Amino acid sequence: MIGALEPLITPVVEDSGVELYDIEFVKEGGSRILRLFIDKEGGVDLNDCERVSRAVSAVLDEHDPIETAYRLQVGSPGIERRIVKPSHFRRYVGHKVLVKLFAPHSPQDPDAAESVTTGRKKFTGVLSEYDDTGKVTLKDEDGQIWIFEKKQVSSCRLVVDDVI
Repeated sequence: MIGALEPLITPVVEDSGVELYDIEFVKEGGSRILRLFIDKEGGVDLNDCERVSRAVSAVLDEHDPIETAYRLQVGSPGIERRIVKPSHFRRYVGHKVLVKLFAPHSPQDPDAAESVTTGRKKFTGVLSEYDDTGKVTLKDEDGQIWIFEKKQVSSCRLVVDDVI
């Protein structure tokens, strides 16, 4: 469903002077919520969220693409934002991230002993590369290089260490 919403909503959001960063359609407390995360250089403010909410609401009312009742929420992806799309991964190369995997992962180091099995599912480090095949490369604090297929990644977020 989100795949069908994105082309409908994106032009409206961009006409409001911001970028459509991400979309979620979730069930919380018995209610369905359509969340739009918007962004722009320097960050978004309440006026941006209100403007986008009004514009998108009008388009959704006109086209009625969601069959069930829902609430629309528009906000910022936040400082420790999710990294989901290939464009997000490319944008945040060089930044510190937290990667969580669906299953445990071991180093892909040809010099590593075969008996090395970490069983780790969480990795923190600098996102050093993302390529068109969907490979995510991370360098952790110890200098270890980790390579994951995008399909192995259950979630990825920016990490900000020194928030004042």
